[in-house]
Amino acid sequence: MYAKSTSATPSTVLGRQLGDELRRLRETSGLTTAQAADALDCTKGKISRIENGRVAVRLPDLTAMLHAYQVSEHETRERLSSLARKANRRRREGWWNQYGDVLADTYRDYISLEDMAASIRTFQAQLIPGLLQTPEYIRAVTVASRQWQTADEIEKFVQVRLARQERLLSDNPLRLWAVLSESVLLQQVGGAQVMGAQLTHLLASSERPNVTVQVLPFSRGAHASMFGPYVVLGFPEEGALDVVLADNPSGSMWLERQTDVSRYQDLFDAARTSALSPTESRAVIHRRAKEHQP
Repeated sequence: MYAKSTSATPSTVLGRQLGDELRRLRETSGLTTAQAADALDCTKGKISRIENGRVAVRLPDLTAMLHAYQVSEHETRERLSSLARKANRRRREGWWNQYGDVLADTYRDYISLEDMAASIRTFQAQLIPGLLQTPEYIRAVTVASRQWQTADEIEKFVQVRLARQERLLSDNPLRLWAVLSESVLLQQVGGAQVMGAQLTHLLASSERPNVTVQVLPFSRGAHASMFGPYVVLGFPEEGALDVVLADNPSGSMWLERQTDVSRYQDLFDAARTSALSPTESRAVIHRRAKEHQP
């Protein structure tokens, strides 16, 4: 995942929230996107990107839009200005930006959304989820990917993934629900010793109250999620829509349309229903971990 994206850069949650409000205000004022573009002396495309949350909204542009939409209420103007400042700051100041030399844009966008998410549901067909990987496992995956060449680049990437894992341990921890194909437990990433330690760590992680791990065994046969991994991110803001990052043969793809997101929500529900229970899954993980003991 994250090597490249086949769709536009994803919006941030705050940007989407601001864009939704600006779209509502424009429609209430009776203006089309073309008329709004004329008022701001910009293109219709820029108005659409602002309303979709895909670009930062500069405060002068926001002021011009609110004027064009005849929004005079002081409280509304102040609230939207505060939301714009917060969204723009989020885009600039995330800790992940310091690793821009080793992170693809898609991965940085993903971390930004993950940092704001309240929950993650993921299906993985080949790898332990990044949030549950040990340093040695991360290092082995990073070397095998051949995207990073020097030891310094590899170590930076390892540190990024470990930093992401802090979300599971924070005062307001991320809720993670992972369904893993049985093949994930069998893939010899880094060799027997690394894999044994990884499975032991996975087992311990699955005992946390905010982490659920289920194994989908080979015996369940063909299933709808077997065509590739995906992540469904959920957010705490009222009315915020889920976002999906899915893999396909061309790379990683962001999905935000409700119809697309609903499809992956259904896929995950089917996968978790077909998988072993969390208790049964822990027994399988424990057995596989023991197979790697010397």
